[in-house]
Amino acid sequence: MANILVYALHYDGAINKNSIGAVSEAARLAAEIGGEAHAIVVGDVPDDLAASLGAYGAAKVLRAAGPEGLAQPVVDAMATAIDAGGYGYALFGGGLLGFEVGAGLAARLGAGVAMEVTAVRAEGGKLVAERPILGDSAISEISFRSPVGIVIARLNAFEIKETGGSAPVEDLVVQYSDFSTKASMVQRGEQRGADVDIEGADILVAGGRGLGAAEGFELCNNLASAFGGTAAVAATRAVVDAGWFPYAGQIGQTGKTVAPKLYLAAGISGAIQHKVGMQNAENIVAINKDANAPIFEFSDLGIVGDLNKILPKLTEAVKAKKGG
Repeated sequence: MANILVYALHYDGAINKNSIGAVSEAARLAAEIGGEAHAIVVGDVPDDLAASLGAYGAAKVLRAAGPEGLAQPVVDAMATAIDAGGYGYALFGGGLLGFEVGAGLAARLGAGVAMEVTAVRAEGGKLVAERPILGDSAISEISFRSPVGIVIARLNAFEIKETGGSAPVEDLVVQYSDFSTKASMVQRGEQRGADVDIEGADILVAGGRGLGAAEGFELCNNLASAFGGTAAVAATRAVVDAGWFPYAGQIGQTGKTVAPKLYLAAGISGAIQHKVGMQNAENIVAINKDANAPIFEFSDLGIVGDLNKILPKLTEAVKAKKGG
């Protein structure tokens, strides 16, 4: 059977949104190759939380007791499920843990693996993964000859689609390897550089070299604060390298991939390395004094002008609108 197994990371009573996107994508792909999408969770997961993955297309959820947040126990659990048969592919939604688990699973099973995948399609009853190469200037297509193909996506590569319903939950008995239980989670910490997770923000105000100095980010902070809610500030690699902004907020090929409802780019030229990290935003608004900046070629709205004058006026306009 060509069923697809998806690892669903959970934390603090919620399923990770990239995992939910992977479940949605697996459900779509499984339907096209004649299989089902199943999810696997590891740790203390309540029935209702595990079953909720059915709303995104999971036909079944496997639950393994064990330590969550560590790679090797998840590798053991997924290998146990796959060895039992019925899975042709394992799909991960991205993130550091997903990469570690996916790579470990590939080594354990002797399976083919595709990393940094941005799209997957069904072709001839099998899956073909697409991965940017050569500085994201070309796309490599990857098919699998091994019995199991492992696909690890970039963050936010898959769209979340809610189909409704609830999935049956089946407890999976796993014999964990000795080395898998040597480590334990002491404390979970995340470097963010901002109170709001930029990967989950609805609105992002991103700054580039056009801000002129680290102090220029105060304009971005003011605008993000005016939007409120899940608005956050992000940056390009150039300004991160210059020490103007924390690496945790970097977007692009060597940073994070985001897909907010609104992406406002201030003083960003729009190099291909940055584009690949934010091109999935629903609406892209660019402010740049250079009318020939590449970012205007793929933005929904472009404003040519001095951001030092435009951002404060935009901030006041947003405050007035929200106040009204």
